[in-house]
Amino acid sequence: MKIKLKNPIVEMDGDEMARVIWRIIKEKLLLPFLDMEIKYFDLGIINRDATEDRVTIEAAEAIKAYGVGVKCATITPNAERVREFNLKKAWPSPNATIRAILDGTVFRKPIMVKNIPPLVKTWKKPIIIGRHAYGDIYKSAEAMIEGNALVELKITHDDGSEKIIPVHRFNGSGIVMAIHNLDSSIRSFARACINYAIDQRVDIWFGAKDTISKTYHGRFRDIFREEIEAKKEEIEKAGIHYRYMLIDDAVAQVLKSEGGMLWACMNYDGDVMSDMIATGFGSLGMMTSVLVSPDGRFEYEAAHGTVVRHYRQYLRGEPTSTNPVASIFAWTGALRKRGELDGTEEVIAFADRLERAVIETIESGIMTKDLVALAEPGPERYVFTEEFMEAVKQRLTASSQ
Repeated sequence: MKIKLKNPIVEMDGDEMARVIWRIIKEKLLLPFLDMEIKYFDLGIINRDATEDRVTIEAAEAIKAYGVGVKCATITPNAERVREFNLKKAWPSPNATIRAILDGTVFRKPIMVKNIPPLVKTWKKPIIIGRHAYGDIYKSAEAMIEGNALVELKITHDDGSEKIIPVHRFNGSGIVMAIHNLDSSIRSFARACINYAIDQRVDIWFGAKDTISKTYHGRFRDIFREEIEAKKEEIEKAGIHYRYMLIDDAVAQVLKSEGGMLWACMNYDGDVMSDMIATGFGSLGMMTSVLVSPDGRFEYEAAHGTVVRHYRQYLRGEPTSTNPVASIFAWTGALRKRGELDGTEEVIAFADRLERAVIETIESGIMTKDLVALAEPGPERYVFTEEFMEAVKQRLTASSQ
């Protein structure tokens, strides 16, 4: 008897090897066990180009409607990718588009297993990255400067008054970028991080560079401080603490810590530091990621990319040893949240069993190539992706009987 979900999950398909893995996960680990309605959106680069990226917006709106989404890794095309796929233009990051529509904050947390110790020996507990999900270079305006030129930032208010700030006098070619953010988005980010930290009972660290960027970064610092003060009683009741540092000091302190905190990061910092944390704990394939909106919508995804090198091997007919764990945990995260929202304990229990089957498979010495060099003790051989999935399926089937 399959376990039935009360309400749909929004599924967003992706690109390249991640898309291949996504299909196998559904075929082997989900559909044999679950009776679920899927609201499907193809966010592969070809379909995004064909729909002029409308499909991404529709997917985000569907998450608003149904509350829970799960997303495969997708291509954010650069100039080379535009030529490769003959695209109409370099479409924006689907993740950035969805984040902006949901006004969400991204939380990333490493998946820890006993036989893969962190590369940073002081780390004993997971470090959660809370990434601000709006603005900065992801919503920037930029331009090439040809020859001599004066670049100015002009602010025109609705009453017609203007303010002009000189940026740079170019004596020769160069480049320029303008970025922005919103008080409302920064405040939502701060509130989401505080609420998540209280729920998880972990300290909050926040780092910026307000000594250099006294206005832009300083605004982040001030709003975060205001929201911390507003939740002071709840924070104290939870037994957690808030710590503000310059971002470079935060990086140094994280490397010396034992972990166990929520590290709140501005958008670009979170993009970079989440990869560092994932690698430090083992692999990008061992990192969960969830986008949480202020009104309680959730989008789960893998923290890694589309694994293009493995995809080219796959197209040549060669077996690959691509780590599917983060993609599996994207599904389990979405299923668990769907179960929590719907009050279906059997759905939550299935998500728990699938995660346990994955972890026990790795701890038994069955793992993909990326983990073998990190494991202590290391297994004699690595397994290919489908072998790993089959081993997980066997454990899951046994636990479901």
